Amino acid sequence: MLSKVLVAPLLLLGSASASPALQKDDVAVTYKVVTVTSTKTVCPNSTPEVAPLAVPHSPPPQNQPQGQPQTQPQSAGHPRGGYNNALYFTNWGIYGADFQPQQLPAEQITRVLYAFADIAADGEVKSSDGYSDFQKHYPSDSWNDQGNNAYGCIKQLFLLKKKHRHMKVLLSIGGWTYSPKFPPIAATEAGRQRFASSAVKLVQDWGFDGLDIDWEYPANAAEAQHFVLLLRACRQALDAYAAQHAPGYHFQITIAAPAGSQHYSIMDLPAMDPYIDGWHLMAYDYAGSWDSTSGHQSNLYSNTNNPQSTKFSTEQAVRDYMARGVPASKILLGLPLYGRSFEATTGLGQPYNGIGQGSLQSGVWLYRDLPRPGAQEVYDDVAKASYSYDSNSRELISYDTVSSAVAKGQYLVGRGLGGAVFWEASGDKKGSQSLVGNLAQQMGSLDRSPNLLSFPASQYANIRAGMPGE
Repeated sequence: MLSKVLVAPLLLLGSASASPALQKDDVAVTYKVVTVTSTKTVCPNSTPEVAPLAVPHSPPPQNQPQGQPQTQPQSAGHPRGGYNNALYFTNWGIYGADFQPQQLPAEQITRVLYAFADIAADGEVKSSDGYSDFQKHYPSDSWNDQGNNAYGCIKQLFLLKKKHRHMKVLLSIGGWTYSPKFPPIAATEAGRQRFASSAVKLVQDWGFDGLDIDWEYPANAAEAQHFVLLLRACRQALDAYAAQHAPGYHFQITIAAPAGSQHYSIMDLPAMDPYIDGWHLMAYDYAGSWDSTSGHQSNLYSNTNNPQSTKFSTEQAVRDYMARGVPASKILLGLPLYGRSFEATTGLGQPYNGIGQGSLQSGVWLYRDLPRPGAQEVYDDVAKASYSYDSNSRELISYDTVSSAVAKGQYLVGRGLGGAVFWEASGDKKGSQSLVGNLAQQMGSLDRSPNLLSFPASQYANIRAGMPGE
């Protein structure tokens, strides 16, 4: 995931390993090389007024167990109501990345995860950027409206909800930078109640459809139980609000779920699951600047012929979640819309020296800026992962391409998972090269259940009125 300067919400991740589709006698490493010589001008590092940076999502996974015996995936199951295609949208992305809410591919997504809300010392969930959230006036906004009205991203998201009734917006709370604020407030009943009530107040005021909790990560058994209690408090608060103001409507709760076993092994997954509508598996950042060798950052499977290239794998995390009772239909497979670079390396799984430049942050390139000029894209058909390599500059960048995204779409359908989730919206390409669009097409039937447009208790007059005429 990405982050912002000044309040810099940093976001990254972790996972595990094992492969269903490969047999033990499949020993040959299969690579497909597609030469794609890019002539585009790569976006230089920018320094906008608010100087947001693009930085991925959680710290790197550590001590990840290696590959397990490979078996066939269990039979597919179509999620009731259709698949979810979820997409993180950051409130700092309107600056450096210059990505506005109106650019969201609304028809191809079912959940917008609006990141991130901050947390005060007493547990209050609050805006992390008032200008971006509800103050910024877009060209279509009037300066002559009467009363207290919401503008900024909040208004634009509400207008998208009106035009695309299947698209729901969830408030994402926390992220890597704000996650240290979770333990003290989750440890007390007062803190949990303050968190839940204030989070629901923002849902009410901003016209949202639920909450996404991004706590990275509970560090021990006590914090794991506090997480369960925090989720329960949020579920109760959302249900109470619905009973009073939106009878029959189900407000969703999702979480950013770690893919590293050192994190999810601590969490009480069975106790959490009843309160959760979606486990957004952060299946990326498996390799990066913290490693001694280059590697795939979001591979599905381990490649035993080049183990240093796949220190983690998504398949193991999926297996482990399901083994502990999490329904496959609730798990959304995470894909990065950015790449991680390794400089002065001879190839995948090899030593490197430095991480080079990036779109908005050193070592991190938005997918839309890849491949770099002169680089070849390579597809690892064993790990089901892609990267690019420039033999002249010796730069390797690990990122998802259409080839690896399609493979992940086939995997999640075959596994009976609930859909896909992407970090984050500003990084995608348009048209046939869009990873979000390719996954939507791969899944086929998306969840079309309606969002909510009635928010009679919102503090904002235009949201209370449903923004008539807009």
